[in-house]
Amino acid sequence: MQRTPDFLVIGGGIIGLSIARSLRKRYSDCSITLLEKENELGHHASGRNSGVLHAGFYYTADSLKARFCRDGNRALRTYIQEKGLPLNECGKLVVARSERELPQLEELLRRARANGVQLQSISEEDAREIEPRVKTVKRALWSPTTATADPVPVLLAMRADATREGISILTQSSYRDWVQGEVITSAGLFDPGYVVNAAGLHADEIALDFGFSQNYRIVPFKGLYLYCDQPTETFRTNIYPVPDLRNPFLGVHFTITGDGHAKIGPTAIPAFWREQYSGLTRFRPVEFLEIVRRDLELFFGAGFNFRQLAFEELRKYSRHRMVSLAAELASGVDVKDFTHWGRPGIRAQLVNIHTLKLEMDFVLEGDGKSLHVLNAVSPAWTCSLPFAEHVCDRIAQLSGSRPA
Repeated sequence: MQRTPDFLVIGGGIIGLSIARSLRKRYSDCSITLLEKENELGHHASGRNSGVLHAGFYYTADSLKARFCRDGNRALRTYIQEKGLPLNECGKLVVARSERELPQLEELLRRARANGVQLQSISEEDAREIEPRVKTVKRALWSPTTATADPVPVLLAMRADATREGISILTQSSYRDWVQGEVITSAGLFDPGYVVNAAGLHADEIALDFGFSQNYRIVPFKGLYLYCDQPTETFRTNIYPVPDLRNPFLGVHFTITGDGHAKIGPTAIPAFWREQYSGLTRFRPVEFLEIVRRDLELFFGAGFNFRQLAFEELRKYSRHRMVSLAAELASGVDVKDFTHWGRPGIRAQLVNIHTLKLEMDFVLEGDGKSLHVLNAVSPAWTCSLPFAEHVCDRIAQLSGSRPA
């Protein structure tokens, strides 16, 4: 461990780890230290996400998500296959629940073409050939490049690679403060050449210490999945509804896990502190008051009807409500077959505190001494490898090629 590393990366999720490895490839003679406050990497979103390798057709062509999702799908798929890890190449159907949703299917198809993503418009009959239980009206979209994998083994493989590449990984080492160029942590003081903040749920708090995130705060949303108790062959493919493209949530859908099991979800329930996984664990009163205030501002002032979204999401705490929404997408769906909830995840959603809008794309801020990844939510897992390269490009621009 060096107290004066060339790069200090804060956050040991898929984004922080990928950035550290990309920095190593670009600056082979530099020292790199990665800090993670938990006793393991991926304790938060990176180890709790759906494991879906998205294809990249939800996003407008001018967005970072569109480019990185398309390229990230290929890159992460290749990495998983090269490591011999399980990959379920099950694809995805996007269905219309009524004729009113058919124009949205056409919009998704248009975005796919603009993004260079493979997506097929198919008939109702063809959709049932792919998934006999699917429900759709007249048409559906078929995404053959959507796949699923378990994110935890992938992250462990990347950690092993990072260690072999000479990256110093410190767990149980939390960021505390930044004072006159020194980073104060629970593992001691660091005087790095450059700081990369990829702290997920806490990225805005850290960025504020460096003078950034003035217009943004993270508002957490809790995601829960219900797991199916039926055999793994019950469903063949992921089934998604047409999403409301005005917000970043995709609605309740069927996901086929890497080992073939089906689950429905997720929720996007407003959480009242950043790590509200269960009960009062990790409760912080000051954080609670701030986030409740942000939620109330969204509740009464947001232009995208946050109030209706919040009420609808809170209803999903009911298994019956979750199953009834899933039953709109497939036949033979019964609440008795969905009995247990998976581990909750928390989405670190960035909000512009002046416009009261949820940020839909990746957001980076930085200067010659630090760079802050403020918004790296879904599909960040899919996007992680090319996104890390993009972060390195930004660091090179801001720091004059490499840290001093």
